[in-house]
Amino acid sequence: MREEDFIFKNPENKILDSSFVKVKSPSNIALVKYWGKSEPQIPKNASISFTLNNCFTSTILEYTKKENASKKPNIKVIFEGKEKEEFKPKIEKFFERITKYVPFISDYDYIIKTENSFPHSSGIASSASGMSALALGIMSLEKKLNAGISEEYFLSKSSFLSRLGSGSAARSIEGPLIVWGRHPKIENSSDLYGTVFPFKIHPIFENYQDTILLVDQGEKQISSTVGHNLMHKHPFAENRFTQANENLEKLTEVLIDGDIKKFIQIVESEALALHAMMMTSNPYFILMKPNTLKIINKIWDFRKRTNSNICFTLDAGANVHVLFPNREKKEADLFISNELISFCQNNKYICDSLGEGAEIVI
Repeated sequence: MREEDFIFKNPENKILDSSFVKVKSPSNIALVKYWGKSEPQIPKNASISFTLNNCFTSTILEYTKKENASKKPNIKVIFEGKEKEEFKPKIEKFFERITKYVPFISDYDYIIKTENSFPHSSGIASSASGMSALALGIMSLEKKLNAGISEEYFLSKSSFLSRLGSGSAARSIEGPLIVWGRHPKIENSSDLYGTVFPFKIHPIFENYQDTILLVDQGEKQISSTVGHNLMHKHPFAENRFTQANENLEKLTEVLIDGDIKKFIQIVESEALALHAMMMTSNPYFILMKPNTLKIINKIWDFRKRTNSNICFTLDAGANVHVLFPNREKKEADLFISNELISFCQNNKYICDSLGEGAEIVI
């Protein structure tokens, strides 16, 4: 679909009664990373991610008909029970970006009540789950205004709107494997929205497990938006974009044929390449912590000793996503409990697995 296909037309100028919608949308963890974008939220390379199940954002979107149609929507944000003025600028910018495609949002004022099942801004893609949840809520309003839209259109436009709030949010609407970014080897892939991986994956990758070790639950020292912008003049940027697209092609073959050893090599290499770009930016920065590296080395040692298929990936933060096939869950859980949990802040971690995407709860 093209950008213009997502512009909503409401010839009857229908306005809904004041009401609310409750939605839930998951985070995701990229296997092939995207780092670097152009406006408006267009990725410099294609990426692919596992949609998670237990790491999600729940959002209640309350909408009230405005008395003065000429004014901008009034937005109130309540995060985990407390009003958050500092969250409003990003949401207001999001509303400005999407008004062209969902002009009806200007007819209402909003109270957004939201909460995460995981620590905010600690590298578990809270912007992905949060913005995709908000986009899904807005699309539920469009569905009420135009009940005839197809499920495919509903999901594609939800992802399209999510992208305009946070790039990686485009990958949170569906699951369990989502591609975002145009790639010549992935049919129907798009820079505008995420698409379900179009091939049958090998059984070893079904119900894949992701244990997230919370090395650092605090705020990141630099936002992902700033980090992406540093790619514009990065000396290694073009090579990195090429590398990522090549790795996606290789990983596509791996996900189909089940070569888990090659899966490990690609996924871990991608994680380290992401952080290498951060460490060679200008200004440069490091989001990994000493315990991040200790965990990585423990995983490498365990894999060498046991021939396990456990591996790691990283998002833009210090936390470690420990990935392994479901058939190795017993051994992996024991290893994590005995050797890795001590490196987590307050011994906290999250057991997760592949999920099916976002949903409208009410």
